[in-house]
This record gives sequence, structure tokens and C-alpha cells, in this order.
Amino acid sequence: MSRSRRKTPIRGNCGDSDKPFKRVEHRRERRAVKVALAASEDPPHPKVFGNPWDSCKDGKYHMSDPGPKDMRK
Repeated sequence: MSRSRRKTPIRGNCGDSDKPFKRVEHRRERRAVKVALAASEDPPHPKVFGNPWDSCKDGKYHMSDPGPKDMRK
């Protein structure tokens, strides 16, 4: 498809891996659960931690000065 071009200069964020994000979030969750159990409280809901919408691979960005190579699909 040699004539396939982007209409808008917007690209998605593609990180290498989610592993560092997941590692930090799981560590935060384990710490919060440990503190809650020590205080005899209910542990926080698991959905509070590790929201995939907050990861580094989420979202899109606008290219400021795209060249012809950037606009190819």
C-alpha cells in the first residue's frame, strides 16, 4: 500500500515493556496491604493499584514537525 498515508500527525506511545510499571505498582500494593493488616483495617481494593491507563504505554502524542517518513503507515 504505497499510497497509504496518515491524515493527522498523531502517533501512539509504545514503550518497551510494562514490567517496571507493574513492579512499582505491585510493591505499592503489598506495602499498603501490610500496613492495613498491621493496623487491623480492611485492605484496600486491588483495583486501586496498577491502573493500566496510568502506565507509560498509554495514550497518544502529537508530532510537532512530521516528515514524509513519519506520515507513512
